[in-house]
Amino acid sequence: MKKIAVDMDGVISDTYAQYIKWHERDSGIRKTREDVIGISELEAFPKVREYLYTDGFFRTAPVIADSQRVLSKLQEQYEIFIVSSATEFPQSLAEKQAWLAEHFPFISWKQMVFCGLKTIVHADIMIDDHLKNLDHFMGETFMFSQPHNLLWKGPKHRRVNSWLEIEDTLL
Repeated sequence: MKKIAVDMDGVISDTYAQYIKWHERDSGIRKTREDVIGISELEAFPKVREYLYTDGFFRTAPVIADSQRVLSKLQEQYEIFIVSSATEFPQSLAEKQAWLAEHFPFISWKQMVFCGLKTIVHADIMIDDHLKNLDHFMGETFMFSQPHNLLWKGPKHRRVNSWLEIEDTLL
């Protein structure tokens, strides 16, 4: 059975919605996804590092549309692993595990991989929103569209704009 490594933040957890919400709360300025196209999260949201270390940031992020249903279906044909570079933000470990248990109850603790660098990950397919993770992966790669990567154009990774596209491709 083929293995799929699925990133958490920006792929199943809508951290952009969280950045926008927290930025508006702190600055009074509402940015849209269109406002930050091609800009890194660190540039687009000045307090992003602070948010990432704040209790509750990861635990209360919304779920990306269709990810629950499609991952549940994928699990029937593939081994699914949620892979997150969570160790950089130690408080996020418990939050991410609780978030997954609430929103993806069909993903067991055995399928959760919290790490530093994802270069250690070996699977057949990786779905991620960051080149830093996809570029070093040896299997098939899917670039999940997020504002920071929308200007990227390259042949190496297949771009997917939604979980519906992933469903059409892998099922």
